[in-house]
Amino acid sequence: MKVVIINYGAGNIQSIKFALKRLGVDAILSNDVAEIRNADKVIFPGVGEASSAMKKLRESKLDKVIPTLTQPVLGICLGMQLMCNASEEGNTEGLGIFDTDVVRFSESVKVPQIGWNTVQNLSSPLFEGIRENEYMYLVHSYYAEKSPEMIAESEYELKYASALQKDNFYGVQFHPEKSSKAGSLLLQNFLNL
Repeated sequence: MKVVIINYGAGNIQSIKFALKRLGVDAILSNDVAEIRNADKVIFPGVGEASSAMKKLRESKLDKVIPTLTQPVLGICLGMQLMCNASEEGNTEGLGIFDTDVVRFSESVKVPQIGWNTVQNLSSPLFEGIRENEYMYLVHSYYAEKSPEMIAESEYELKYASALQKDNFYGVQFHPEKSSKAGSLLLQNFLNL
């Protein structure tokens, strides 16, 4: 199985690569369009600030490529947020794959939310074998608003979409590569899609 992690200069790609290696998959780091298109599975990571990450995607023309992919694609953290319509962070236009917006938590809670939080209302093969209220590891100041594409939610100040799915596109706000056994199982489920 050929798994490509999109390497566009805005991701914690090494920890994802190591997590996949523990599952027996030697993922390729690439920003090459042909290599991404020819992958069996694509992982779209992201750490950092939305507008600068989107700028890097545009510079490499990946903003045009990602929405046209037909194989399973998993956006992680900022990767998932960039797959939404828009983000308040840097007033950023997203890829428009998920029909929801990304907004900032209010000043009444500590941001970023760092640490373990539960996921509920799990409704996708991505969560096969993962129990309701399982803990996943998060680091974020912005969140995707609830939408019909939501396949899991979490609560911090309010309920928000901690995972989204539309067709072959999946997104998770949490970091499966840092979420112990449950995160490892989610990555395995993605590989099994």
